[in-house]
Amino acid sequence: MGSAPGVRPRCRRAWINADHPRYKWVALTNTTLGVLIATINGSIVLIALPGIFTGIGLDPLRPGNVSYLLWMLMGYLLVTAVLVVTLGRLGDMRGRVRIYNAGFVIFTVTSVILSADPLHGSAGALWLIGWRIVQAVGGAMLMANSTAILTDAFPTRQRGMALGVNMVAGIAGTFLGLVLGGALVEWNWRSIFWVNVPIGLIGTVWAYKSLHETGTRAPGRIDWWGNLTFAAGLTALLAAITYGIQPYGGHTMGWTDPWVLAGLVGGTLTLALFCVVEMNVAEPMFPLRLFRNAAFAGGNAATLLGAIARGGLQFMLIIWLQGIWLPLHGFDYARTPLWAGIYLLPLTIGFLAAGPVSGALSDRLGARPFAVAGCVVTAASFAGLLLLPTDFPYGLFAALILLNGLGNGLFAAPNTSIIMSSVPPDARGAASGMRATFQNAGTVLSMGVFFSLMVAGLAGSLPHTLSSGLTAQNVPAPAAHTVATLPPVGVLFAAFLGYNPIRQLLGPALLGRLPRADAAVLTGREFFPHLISRPFHDGLIVVFTLAIAMALIAAATSLIRTRTGADTEHRWPGGTGSRKGQRPTC
Repeated sequence: MGSAPGVRPRCRRAWINADHPRYKWVALTNTTLGVLIATINGSIVLIALPGIFTGIGLDPLRPGNVSYLLWMLMGYLLVTAVLVVTLGRLGDMRGRVRIYNAGFVIFTVTSVILSADPLHGSAGALWLIGWRIVQAVGGAMLMANSTAILTDAFPTRQRGMALGVNMVAGIAGTFLGLVLGGALVEWNWRSIFWVNVPIGLIGTVWAYKSLHETGTRAPGRIDWWGNLTFAAGLTALLAAITYGIQPYGGHTMGWTDPWVLAGLVGGTLTLALFCVVEMNVAEPMFPLRLFRNAAFAGGNAATLLGAIARGGLQFMLIIWLQGIWLPLHGFDYARTPLWAGIYLLPLTIGFLAAGPVSGALSDRLGARPFAVAGCVVTAASFAGLLLLPTDFPYGLFAALILLNGLGNGLFAAPNTSIIMSSVPPDARGAASGMRATFQNAGTVLSMGVFFSLMVAGLAGSLPHTLSSGLTAQNVPAPAAHTVATLPPVGVLFAAFLGYNPIRQLLGPALLGRLPRADAAVLTGREFFPHLISRPFHDGLIVVFTLAIAMALIAAATSLIRTRTGADTEHRWPGGTGSRKGQRPTC
């Protein structure tokens, strides 16, 4: 297809060249597909864990297996959090499209390998954890460069709309993964990885055929010391938070474990060393000078806080539905993953409805009002959820999670537009990676923060509730006391997996000595949810109160402006402004 008269043809290896008026829409649809499958994969395992544990023959209640559960959830997110900045910087140096396309290939190949897990038990779990870590490299390549590719392709007047579609796809993908995971795991647990294969193949071929390098490259060298200190510090810190959730030395959590303390202190010091390194190298992977721009710093702070609050909501809602509400309403434990995904659909609908509209309107009216409004709406939805009884009326619950989805949809695109429009063109890959790092790190942090708060809330009332509930069904007091003193994290993960642990905790010998009616009640569908509902609500109050505070602080940081007060790109520390709407050439 020809180009307009007087325009030099560029990058003619594709179906539509970069000068074509429709090229920006090709870039939008392909990068949206890439981000969508990368984020779906981050959450599809979350709701399918009961089926995965059953499929590979792993007992979720054995103390040592909690680590496998945590790393299946957090390994993917941890690796993407560590690598997105490096891969964004590599995209600035070597070409954003080149790195993005390679990410599609890695992601697709590892999906095939994950689905072919030949092992069982702990070996099968390690296979999945290891290959999900490799897959996370591909996902990080996609996430680190998709936003930068869009920022290159779209003029400023349309950038909010484009980033809105892309960002809502990314955030909604985390909730679409819940629905897909719940539906597919009922058929075959391996199918949660199969679903990525045809999408990955189509996206890979399409990306190589259609995407162009339209951005400004910044030739340079890899900042190896920066990469090493950043990866080591962030990994140590997030891994320590992960293991801090687990019991240690008679305590309900592991925050007194010397290894956990070493990880927290060592990770923090290593990240401080990383900042020193970045301030003294000529070509840093994490350009700290960008934080001199108040809009960039405030936008990233809001991203981190929003990700922590959103991640905590996701886990708490799954526990609430799978462990308590659905069994109380007649659903078998084997089917709770599917129905939990279905009942969370209003959350996804809210994202999909608000995100593109917010992005398009922010192009005309400014990004900050929408980012701030989104945070306030999100805080209001948390307050509403806080007031719900544990056995809630679904209509009210659906309205509140729809409101939460609308709030996050309002926030996502304008927040990203604020961040990406405040950096020079040659730093967009690094800025995109930095934004993704804060988002992914916030999701991992949310697991540690909210699980810890929930366990702390459970520890106060759960032992007495368990003991009194069991003795009321004629369980001998010594046996009831033994069960009641077990770490609350085991009960929490049982609820998270939609699993009734009473049969295993009491054992067949003890159950066989009880009256048949009492044994039937103890192992029935409603006893365990009724037992934990009050302690769970105690923990929920702590969790959602913190989420409200984080959402309101994110609203405040979204108000931060540069000195000129503009919402679009104009001047950057250490750089010069670009003309509005100008797109760099190949």
